[in-house]
Amino acid sequence: MVLSLLDRARTRAGEPESAALTGAVDRAVRAEQLGYERFWVAEHHGVPGIAGSAPAVLLAAVAGRTTHVRLGSAGVMLPHHQPLVVAEQFATLSAFAPGRVDLGLGRSPGFTPPVRRALRSAGEPDFAADLAELRAYLTGTAEVTLHPRPAGDVPLHVLATGSGLAVAAELGLPVIVGGPLLGVAGDPDPGLAALATYRRSYRPSAQAPEPRVSISLDVLVADSAAEATDLLLPEAWAMAQARTAGAFPALEPVATVRSRDWTPRQRQYVEQTTAGAIAGTAAQVESRLAQLLERTGAAELVASSSTFDRAALTASDTAVAQLVGLRARATAGR
Repeated sequence: MVLSLLDRARTRAGEPESAALTGAVDRAVRAEQLGYERFWVAEHHGVPGIAGSAPAVLLAAVAGRTTHVRLGSAGVMLPHHQPLVVAEQFATLSAFAPGRVDLGLGRSPGFTPPVRRALRSAGEPDFAADLAELRAYLTGTAEVTLHPRPAGDVPLHVLATGSGLAVAAELGLPVIVGGPLLGVAGDPDPGLAALATYRRSYRPSAQAPEPRVSISLDVLVADSAAEATDLLLPEAWAMAQARTAGAFPALEPVATVRSRDWTPRQRQYVEQTTAGAIAGTAAQVESRLAQLLERTGAAELVASSSTFDRAALTASDTAVAQLVGLRARATAGR
């Protein structure tokens, strides 16, 4: 199993926002030491709880502190950008980290109407056409020659929800799918059928002759199931706030979250978020990960975990790596 980390540069109450970025870089350094395959970052605009608005810039900082972990965006929201500019950014990044760059692309229109207006979002973009254009720049088959030329391949990945899976299958691209969309809690759902359709309709490409699925979800390990559930609360509460109050806030300590007066609707959203994660003791997490991989046939797990307590997050990242023997593999490979 390929194991990777996704860090969205989550801000924390009482910290400057810059700490979210330096914390992400530090986490990438530890991920490399632990043997994680890839370190992903994301793109969000105008979100109070997230400092990760410029993936290429953040990945450049990570590249300067690492030597072999792969660097990926999960993802750049292509409707916000011109394909040529994205290609130039990631070709430039590949000059600093040759052969280590992955470009994940999504189609989210933006968090709120003011953000969409600020991004000059207008009309319905042609995601498939933009993806094809971007790939042409990176492979040197476009009308405009990209400078700098990429230092090695820059593989494309699609953050797939809904029609994104169909686009990825048509263009022959790997997909990254959110675990909660696949019934991680245990019940069968249309997500697995959608993956089957993606695989069945896949058109092989030079980059990816066969379909490839990565699953992204929160994965947290602690000494007890109760402690692991506590670690999920800061993120789950932020999601509940986003859905009920329209603001996605900075992470707060578990004790602060528990002291809040939760409305029934907020409690429902907290429960939904925690149900869509894999958290518990090492043995519990190992068992549930095995079930998830068996159900989905995923080639890669992208642990998108976050919590207020950075030390607890570091301990969880270490425990997850140890579940699949990453440290031993990383040491043997050097």
